[in-house]
This record gives sequence, structure tokens and C-alpha cells, in this order.
Amino acid sequence: MYRIRFHGRGGQGMKTASRMLGSALFAAGYEVQDAPRYGAERRGAPIFAYVRAAKDPINERGIIARPDLVVVADDSLVGIPAAGVLQGVDAHTTLLINTHEDAATWQHRLNTPARILILPAREDVEDRAELREVSAACAAAAAALLGVIPVELLLDALRTELGHLGEAIVARNIDTAQAAFDAMAAESGSVSESDGVSAADYAPPAWIELPLDGADCAAPAIHAAATSVEVRTGLWRTMRPVIDYDKCNKCWWVCSTYCPDGAIAVTDDGVPEIDYDHCKGCLVCVAQCPPHAIVAIPEHIARQQDAEEAKP
Repeated sequence: MYRIRFHGRGGQGMKTASRMLGSALFAAGYEVQDAPRYGAERRGAPIFAYVRAAKDPINERGIIARPDLVVVADDSLVGIPAAGVLQGVDAHTTLLINTHEDAATWQHRLNTPARILILPAREDVEDRAELREVSAACAAAAAALLGVIPVELLLDALRTELGHLGEAIVARNIDTAQAAFDAMAAESGSVSESDGVSAADYAPPAWIELPLDGADCAAPAIHAAATSVEVRTGLWRTMRPVIDYDKCNKCWWVCSTYCPDGAIAVTDDGVPEIDYDHCKGCLVCVAQCPPHAIVAIPEHIARQQDAEEAKP
């Protein structure tokens, strides 16, 4: 099975690149999966898309952890751990980077066992999301490296994906795709299929049994030893959770359990009480209260109300 991952930024068309390549592989007689995966869904945020292709039915699902080919549309992503460009890359993997640098420079920077190839970047602009026709270039270069897709099938897939944008845009992308395909001609077929991890070879981990502590040890206890008395966490609160006892159902286990600092105690009658000296105002209790009996008010207003109530 071929496993290909495309890395880029929102707006650069990596979803489109994966669809182009997937459609071309399907037309070439392969079973195909292609799908994008987004993090923060905004322009310029790192995303990736993946393509699987095989002659047999594909039973794998989810992200590609061990890619045969990684295509990087934006070289600024390589050094960002959260982008995951190098995740699962090994000696079998081919890493194709769209960049102005040469392969030796990237090999020195990354010290990776993967084989690095360069897709020469056509232009460099301030807004990297404006890299023109980069999706067509990446899809075409990947197709050339696989060596199993005639360029005509890729261009047909391109026309299908981009046809709604108009003939002028399609023509520019076709020129870009053809140039990228030709640029990778010397490496045609250099990316090979790999076998997946066999379920028959799976070995369960050596589990370590951890005994459970009692609630008095495992749960947070703000009044226990080693907690601070003078520097109270409530001092930095900006919003104060306030319980409306007329609405409270005394489902005390919800708010007291979800409070990350154990700042909500419960009386013998099941009534929750908030320790404002140690409540930091995270408002988790507000979000978790089933009857919405806990509301948040600005701390400065709450202090004014406290002062009014304290007057004789």
C-alpha cells in the first residue's frame, strides 16, 4: 500500500492536492482513501491531508503514522513540532520539500534517515498562504514519484477538481502541474509501497498495576499539609462563581468533583460551599452545574456586594 501525507497551511490547497492525487490513483485502478485533517481551522494554520492507495481493499483508518512519501508545501512547517512533518519518518520514507534550499542543506538541518528531495519553489511571497498553484505542483510531483500514474490521469483529476474556478485558473495549474511532474521525472517510481504493521505481530504492553489511593489521599485537599496559607489562590481571581441555592439541587458530587483545586466543600446536608480564599475562578463549576445554579460575576462587583452586606 502507498501511504502519502501532504503538509501545508490552511489556504494552500493540501486538501485539494490529496483529492487530485487520490482521484488520479483511483482512475489508475487503485482502491483509494484521501482525507484532510485540520487543527485550528483558520487560514495559515498547519494542516495535513493523507492518501492511501492499494490494489486490495484498504482496512486501515485514521492518520498515517508511517508514511512512504511526505510532501511539504511550505518549508516553514518543517521546524514546527506541532505540524508533525517528521512524525513516523524513517529510512524508507521519501521527504519532498517545496523550497529554495537544496537537499544537502535540509539533510544537515534535519539529520533524518529519510531520503530528501526538493521540489523547487516557484516564488516566495510574504503571505505563505498565497503560494500559487502549490497544490497542483505537490500533487503532480507526488504522482511522478509514485511512477504508477500517467500524467494525463493527473491532469484530468486536476480539471475535475478545479474546473469550477474557470479556464484561466485551470490552465495555470495545468502548466504548474506539468512542470512539477517533469521536474520529478528522474525520480519516477522511487517511492515504493510498504507493508503495514500486522495485527498478528501485536504484543500487548506489560501492564503495571497501580493501587488506588483513598479519596482523602488522591483528591486535592487545599487545607492539607504543604499548602499555602498566606498566598491564597483566590487573590488572582477575576470572575467569581456564586451559587444560587434556590436553584441548587444538592447534586454535590458534580461541582465538588469537577473543581480542580478542591475548593468546593460539601456540608453534611449535601450543600456545596465555595472556599473563595482558594477558588481561582476557573469557572469549571459554572460549566458543569446541571441546573445552572452557579453563575459567574466579575470579582470587583462581587467585592462591592460583600462590602454592602458587611455594613451594619
